[in-house]
Amino acid sequence: MVTGHPGPPSRTAATFLEVEDAAVDPQQAPAIAQGFHIPSNKKPTGCCTVMEEDQKEMENAAAVTSLTFLTQARPGLMADELANFYHGCSFCGDRCNVEGRNQTDVANFFLLAITDDPALHLLIFSLFLSMYLVTIMGNLLIILAISSDSHLHTPMYFLLSNLSFTDICMSTTTIPKMLVNIQAQDQSITYIGCLTQACFVLFFAGLENCLLAAMAYDRYVAICHPLKYTIIMNSRLCALLVLLSLPISMLNALLLTVSVLRLSFCTDLEISLFFCELAQIIKLACSDTIINNILIYVAAFIFGGVPFSGIVFSYALIVSSVLRIPSVRGRSKAFSTCGSHLTVVSLFYGTGLGVYVSSAVMDSSRKTGMASLMYSVVPQITNPFIYSLRNRDMKESLRKFFSRVSSVL
Repeated sequence: MVTGHPGPPSRTAATFLEVEDAAVDPQQAPAIAQGFHIPSNKKPTGCCTVMEEDQKEMENAAAVTSLTFLTQARPGLMADELANFYHGCSFCGDRCNVEGRNQTDVANFFLLAITDDPALHLLIFSLFLSMYLVTIMGNLLIILAISSDSHLHTPMYFLLSNLSFTDICMSTTTIPKMLVNIQAQDQSITYIGCLTQACFVLFFAGLENCLLAAMAYDRYVAICHPLKYTIIMNSRLCALLVLLSLPISMLNALLLTVSVLRLSFCTDLEISLFFCELAQIIKLACSDTIINNILIYVAAFIFGGVPFSGIVFSYALIVSSVLRIPSVRGRSKAFSTCGSHLTVVSLFYGTGLGVYVSSAVMDSSRKTGMASLMYSVVPQITNPFIYSLRNRDMKESLRKFFSRVSSVL
């Protein structure tokens, strides 16, 4: 049985049809037609209740006579309403509508449109396409520059190349579907497609979270234990940090996404974001979501809070160690080695916090959607510029890379 939010006491099928002219007692219509029987003692238990026990009785020959009676009792009843009544209608106050659906019955969700003005579609499409291409090219250049320069084969740049790859995947998860919707002027996304997108958003966001924590630990070892840096941050540990981040992030994403499969959804399937996000999907469910909400809070504390706490703890130790350096030049040099990473961390968690605050404070779904767009686009497009403009080694490596490419062409 598919149930949803409790509603007010509902009338029986006969009462809904308002068959005043028919010789049928509204409180008891046990045998309207052959095989068609809805006992009055079967009270609906909620707004989205499907009477499964009566479905077998409303099949075959009974279906014809039952629908005939419904048509005679209410000539204006539309065909889709008749079909809904036959397949099991849910009683929502004074109207009969399929307010609750099983997950297998949900065909599409509908994402928030960036603008309702058709004249701006081309401009917005060009803008986001340019942002996506810049994100891909910028992060790809970072990966190619690091892999082609042996001087950058260090733990910090190894983690940076993995972060750039994660940014490419994160942008590819959300922006292409957004571009397709803008071009087609259709905001729909399939049920499976929406859950898949939400799963990958969780996976790549969690992976970036873990990589930022690993990079914070790398900076802590480099500044606080410089003589032991090559011993502690060896290639085996770096590979282990990345490999552990993958199953941890995947476990988090799958656990939260699979838990949505047990939910049923009502007719309101509009997501107030530009992409599918798990918390927004859960809000659309008309079944009990307490387990899903508990899982989200537990996962956020473990998979989000632990890496963030590691970053804060690492930088607390870094600041404490740097302040003990006597010379101003020494302190400035030490802080400059972690300035790029600190900027990226601030962008990643700052935009994420902005999404949470905006969803809690703002009443406008469009403003909340714009905040979520900042979270899914801005860190990925700015990371290459932060590391290339603030890092002398990276700028030199990029110059050499372009020189080699131009010589080949």
